[in-house]
Amino acid sequence: MAIFLDKNSKVIVQGITGAEGTRHTQRMLRSGTRVVGGVNARKAGQELDFTDFASDAVLTVHGSVAEAMDKTGANVSVAFVPPKFTKDAVIEAVDAGIELLVVITEGIPVHDTAEFWAYAQSKGSKTRIIGPNCPGVISPGQSNAGIIPADITGPGPIGLVSKSGTLTYQMMYELRDIGFSTAVGIGGDPVIGTTHIDALEAFEADPETRGIVMIGEIGGDAEERAAAYIKEHVTKPVVGYVAGFTAPEGKTMGHAGAIVSGSSGTAQAKKEALEAAGVRVGKTPTETAGLMREIFQNM
Repeated sequence: MAIFLDKNSKVIVQGITGAEGTRHTQRMLRSGTRVVGGVNARKAGQELDFTDFASDAVLTVHGSVAEAMDKTGANVSVAFVPPKFTKDAVIEAVDAGIELLVVITEGIPVHDTAEFWAYAQSKGSKTRIIGPNCPGVISPGQSNAGIIPADITGPGPIGLVSKSGTLTYQMMYELRDIGFSTAVGIGGDPVIGTTHIDALEAFEADPETRGIVMIGEIGGDAEERAAAYIKEHVTKPVVGYVAGFTAPEGKTMGHAGAIVSGSSGTAQAKKEALEAAGVRVGKTPTETAGLMREIFQNM
């Protein structure tokens, strides 16, 4: 099984005609994802030939998300839309009622993200938003919505939720001998849709996920809140890694949300909170993978 995304997911790509949208549509098709169309109001009606990547992949560009859903039965959208247009693209997808929206775009103004996230909530949170500034979500062997490399691991019983794209890839590779049910890159911006807690809840409910890896980083209190949730609600073994132990105070590191202010948001504080909740925390990604491998060896 998997969370959020499976072999039955039908995916459309907002911004499919752009360079990034086209490139990653090819990659998603090659990995077996059921991409069924694209969206670009200015190029509606065009047909794009992706048959080099999937035998039946001649995809129509639709004028709106609602039209694409009506014509294809899509329930997932991946947005490769420039930052200044992303807010409108998200609101369009929310209004159409898409079940899952993966926002890959980075550099979106925080007030835009806050606005479209509040809008989604005002509509009853029927659309799960992952991101922005994230690598997406992959259920190996089933579907891949985003930019995560599909050939670095296979299906298995580990669930992964991570703020960092590159650390998502590394952890998947490190534990490729065991495999993953789903890996979710939630993004590292100050305002995001799906959180660590959302993914932890879903992995706890998934009978095929037997262990969970959680990757966090400096800044904010998301990891501390996740630790409190784990303590109260998660029965499966969780291991963690927190990036940023050597980050200088007051300097943004990589992600917009990865900034330490005084004693708030430090890697050490997050590590201590997770350990207090029973989470084993590695000093490096490789050590963290080793902790999960040790858990499975003792199951």
